[in-house]
Amino acid sequence: METMDWQALLLTLKLDLVVCGLLILIGVPLGYWLAFCRWRWKFLLEAIVALPLVLPPTVLGFYMLLAMGPRSPLGRAYGWVWGRGLPFTFEGLVLASVIYSLPFMVQPVSAAFAAVDPKLLAASAVLGVSRLRTFLRVVLPLSLAGLLTGLVLTFAHTLGEFGVVLMVGGNIPGVTRTVSISIYDNVQALDYAAAGKTSLVLLLASFVILCVVYAANRTGSLLWPAKR
Repeated sequence: METMDWQALLLTLKLDLVVCGLLILIGVPLGYWLAFCRWRWKFLLEAIVALPLVLPPTVLGFYMLLAMGPRSPLGRAYGWVWGRGLPFTFEGLVLASVIYSLPFMVQPVSAAFAAVDPKLLAASAVLGVSRLRTFLRVVLPLSLAGLLTGLVLTFAHTLGEFGVVLMVGGNIPGVTRTVSISIYDNVQALDYAAAGKTSLVLLLASFVILCVVYAANRTGSLLWPAKR
């Protein structure tokens, strides 16, 4: 007793890194589209992206489990390609975590993109610069604080997931047993010492992550006026 579940901690860190990487690829283009698109029905997509913020994790996990099931199009396609089911696998955890953490990446990134001075974008267009180059040379550098905030929120949110990962992944050691589930198991077994050690690691990690974000944002806000 009183031992930390390092296997669950390492699995959680692996899940965190994969989810953050995927959400950079998904969240940056989606955030850009939401920031600059003038489609009148854009609010429908914004509502869909923000839905995980208000849905109970068990409800979202239940629907994700149905979407991954062997009778669903996604489940059948995955089984046909890989020869096994998607629920109760690490890949299933990744997919569920990407959906669950999507607003924590998209919303800060979209807000940062929308805050870029339109005059800079207009000047770039007048000079004949392509949209891609304008994004890489103007929009993205001015939005790094928002991107960092999205990454940190995604990392911290994925680190503490419980309801969704339990519904989709279950509690398989070394496969789907994350650190939050490990803490729950320790409490159920009355092993409060082990639960306390693991919880302390998560508490310190979350505190350090938030300190980095606030320090980076403060530094950026102090340097930006001087650069102008």
